[in-house]
Order: sequence, then structure tokens, then C-alpha cells
Amino acid sequence: MSARRTPVRALLVAAPALVALGLSTSPASAATTVASWEMNEGAGATTMADSSGHGISGRIGGDVLTHSVSGGRTGYTFPFLKNGVPPTHPGHLVTVPADSQLNPGTGNFSVTMTLRFKPAANGGNVMQKGQASSPGGYFKLEVDRGGISCLFRGTSGSAAVGTGTMSNDAFHTLTCSRTATAVTMTVDGRVTATRRTATGSISNSAALTIGGKSSCNQRTVQCDYFSGSIDRVQISR
Repeated sequence: MSARRTPVRALLVAAPALVALGLSTSPASAATTVASWEMNEGAGATTMADSSGHGISGRIGGDVLTHSVSGGRTGYTFPFLKNGVPPTHPGHLVTVPADSQLNPGTGNFSVTMTLRFKPAANGGNVMQKGQASSPGGYFKLEVDRGGISCLFRGTSGSAAVGTGTMSNDAFHTLTCSRTATAVTMTVDGRVTATRRTATGSISNSAALTIGGKSSCNQRTVQCDYFSGSIDRVQISR
């Protein structure tokens, strides 16, 4: 019986972050794609399909514009919303039900996405699983000072890295990778930051959301709605 092959696409996505950490990119250590959301559904779609074969699909909120063409790409657009102003807008989110495969646990874990946003946007959470109050820790990617930062918080501590300012309002592909000892951000194949800190285990029962927080009231807890376009998201382990 022939050995099962790791998809070439997964190897290509994982390689830049692994090289940055000084790890091997041989098939023995290659990442496995857990979920891949191409975000190419037609206008009015309500389901974000997972093309990885694992069936981890999401629910698209009614305010999210699917089949939005921007910069030559087809993806989802999340309209501008002012944070901290009630009411909440749950329709602004794409929600993926809780799945243990989306928890980083203690091993290697990476999120790759292609997105576009205006650097002047006043913050916003692009994607997250869990929040600061979540038992078991959480991770998130957010707009931060004109760029994107990612944060992993687990049983051993937290670590955050960023892209730096992304000032050209164009699509970029970024990968945020977490290993047992470090967190690394890569943008368009170039490492922008590495923080060598152990974060420990991260495992929660929260849904994964794209576009902002799900547990918020816009008063004591802002929803941190993201404004911009996303063409693709992939999670690998």
C-alpha cells in the first residue's frame, strides 16, 4: 500500500514560516491542512464551504457581501461599522461552529489568509477562536496600527507579532504560525516578526468567527468589527 501524500499546497503554505523558525520543510514535518475556505461562493450565499475535505464549514452572516470582486479577486467584503456604538451586528460575522481541530492545542498551528483593508481603519478583529475571558485560552488576528497582528494566549503565557504598516490598500497573503517555542508572522513570503515565547496549550469550546467578536455588547465589550475584504483562509497543523 502506498503512503498517504501530504498535499503540495499545504507544503507551500507552511514552508515560509517553518524556514523562518529554522525547522525542516521535509514531508515528515510538513503541515496538514485542517480547513480551507476559498470564499468564492456566489452572491447571497449563506454557507462558507470547506474545501479541505474535513467538512468544517461556516455560516455567513446576512451583512457579509459574498462574491465581492475587488482588486481582481473574488471574496467576502465586510462593510465598515463603527466600534463601540450599539447595537451589535451579528450578521457582520462568519461563524464556524466549535471544532477541536481548530484548537492549536500544544503543537504547531498556522493561519494563512489573503486580505485587503484600509490602513486607516480603526481596529477590528479579522478572525478569532475564543476571547480574553475564554477558559482554555484563545488566538486572534486583528487590525493593529495600520497592519495585522496575531496573538496566541495559552497555559504558559501569550505572544503577539505583527506585519508592520500595510499602507498600499492592496491584497496581501499573511501566515501567522505558532510552535511550541515561538510565534512568527510572514507577509507575502517575507518574515516580518518572530517572538520566541512558549504559549502552552490553547483549547476552548468557542466558535471561530471571522469579522469580529460574537460575545460582545458594544458597551462594556466592543465587538471589534473588521472592515475590508478577505479572499481566502486556511488553517494548518
